[in-house]
Amino acid sequence: MEAMVLYGFWRSVRASRFFNFTNRAYNIMTKPETILVLDFGSQYSQLIARRIRECNVYSRIVPFRIAAEEIRKEAPVGIILSGGPASVYQDGAPHCDPAILELGLPILGICYGMQMIVQTLGGKVARGKAREYGKAEVESTAESPLFAGVPGKTQVWMSHGDKVTELPRGFKPFASTSNTEFAGIQNPERSIYGIQFHPEVAHTPCGQQILSNFCRLVCQCEGNWNMISFIESAVREIREKTQGEKVILGLSGGVDSSVAAALIHKAIGDKLTCIFVNNGVLRKGEAEQVHELFGGAFHIPLKYVDATDRFLDKLANVTEPEKKRKIIGHEFIEVFDEAASEIKDVKFLAQGTTYPDVIESVSIDGNPSAVIKSHHNVGGLPAKMNLKLLEPLSRLFKDEVREVGRKLGLPEEMVMRQPFPGPGLAVRLIGPVNRRDLEILRNADEIIVEEMKNAGFYYKTWQTFAVFIPVKTVGVMGDERTYESVIALRAVDSRDGMTADWVKLPYELLGRISSRVVNEVDGVNRMVYDITSKPPGTIEWE
Repeated sequence: MEAMVLYGFWRSVRASRFFNFTNRAYNIMTKPETILVLDFGSQYSQLIARRIRECNVYSRIVPFRIAAEEIRKEAPVGIILSGGPASVYQDGAPHCDPAILELGLPILGICYGMQMIVQTLGGKVARGKAREYGKAEVESTAESPLFAGVPGKTQVWMSHGDKVTELPRGFKPFASTSNTEFAGIQNPERSIYGIQFHPEVAHTPCGQQILSNFCRLVCQCEGNWNMISFIESAVREIREKTQGEKVILGLSGGVDSSVAAALIHKAIGDKLTCIFVNNGVLRKGEAEQVHELFGGAFHIPLKYVDATDRFLDKLANVTEPEKKRKIIGHEFIEVFDEAASEIKDVKFLAQGTTYPDVIESVSIDGNPSAVIKSHHNVGGLPAKMNLKLLEPLSRLFKDEVREVGRKLGLPEEMVMRQPFPGPGLAVRLIGPVNRRDLEILRNADEIIVEEMKNAGFYYKTWQTFAVFIPVKTVGVMGDERTYESVIALRAVDSRDGMTADWVKLPYELLGRISSRVVNEVDGVNRMVYDITSKPPGTIEWE
């Protein structure tokens, strides 16, 4: 009820801006409602975008240097200014185009974003007497549409050393903490808001409600972004872009490439041909499963290339992880190119690139965020193929990709498959790659996955897998002394793969896994459990 009253109040306050919203309504009919997230280097920018999408509103991260005119052309329904590690009053601190604040669009500044709004519009920001990191209690001090449905006092997550000391003209506070007088500020007439805390993190329990209020009550979003509407628009876009031409896709058997294959096939049918390369370092039964699902159940034209010998010959006696990766990457391109050349008149190469791949792989000019990694789906394609790129999932986060897969009819086991490294088992086999040790690793990994599924833990963890350790240990099996290899079990929980905690599996489950691996896998007499989090460790051992 409170939200509805505030909604009515808000509509009356903004009646003078009807013309802007009429123009925006036309844009909504032609493309999804979009909220742009200007990235000032926050570690949470991706999380902000994800939370907005959970409100059924499409969001996209853009560099803070984007021009106001470019934003005007994109016609978003609102803008969020992210947090960031800098201090707004320092020389060289990132600032957005001041004209963005004059576009008449709803704006929400989070932490650094709020401080930048204040300083740009004539307020003051200074170093606080006490830094505020971690949990804090925020109290509502005035009505605000952002706090509709939020308790008068609620827990939030703070992460700042600077604070607003003087508000710009026209702004009023609506929330405070014991250390921060201006924890929430607003200028309803200009539809500009700022909050000093982070609503996007789990440590702010009402954070999703606050972001939803920004979408629904401030930006007046209808919430038309969902995976059904995405599939419909993606199918149209794929057809318009390919214009009846042939498409090839490198199918790995992972979630992203599998969903991309199903989506493109829905759009263009047999104009798509998938190429599946068996590089010899796949999981047990993986090649057969992919062939059965895509070549059989989905009837997608599938070209299967068994290059096991070719890859393993190249990997023989190679121990250095990066060299393994380079050999596998180079050889895959060569094999894929040879297979693709046998398919005549192909004009497009499709990839299962997702939105995090694009964000993490491309250094945005002037963006203060560090480049996180170089992803195998972005860049590195052989120029001689001379194909146009088709990346239908490049706007989606992983959870959205999985939902698209479900809507397209992919089996749950495929949709919820855990991440698997591009170099495959080669980087889970420590030391030189050879057929015997690969077989040991495959068999151990199969048992681990089977027991995790039986116990109901497989789909509750981010990744669970076996690692082959090239160390011999003494054991006793029956009445005989053994001197065999060691298998490590790795089970981690994560939201995005950037940080991870080891999973505290039940002792009974660990006991069953260890017993089966040692008893059923020839060449193993000992098993250990990796209890290292990320950081300081990484998820994969190599």
